[in-house]
Amino acid sequence: MPNSSSISEFLLLALADTQQLQLLHFWLLLGIYLAALLGNGLISTVVACDHRLHTPMYFFLLNLALLDLGCISTTLPKAMANALGDTRAISYAGC
Repeated sequence: MPNSSSISEFLLLALADTQQLQLLHFWLLLGIYLAALLGNGLISTVVACDHRLHTPMYFFLLNLALLDLGCISTTLPKAMANALGDTRAISYAGC
């Protein structure tokens, strides 16, 4: 008889059990997220607008800033939502 069970979601561990610590966790993550958005957006804007910065070093810096924007925009919003909500599950497809 084959095993027909499948995984549909993962359960994440909470960093804090009390509501005050969860709110602190949310605000800290929001600050980190906004700082990363501002910093990487500034780097992207300056490199794209200033024609003197169209050298290979700044090309790779721009790519790194865009990659960082993509990575941080996938993980931190989910962590902030888990800090505010009661759910600790993430779908298998969302992982």
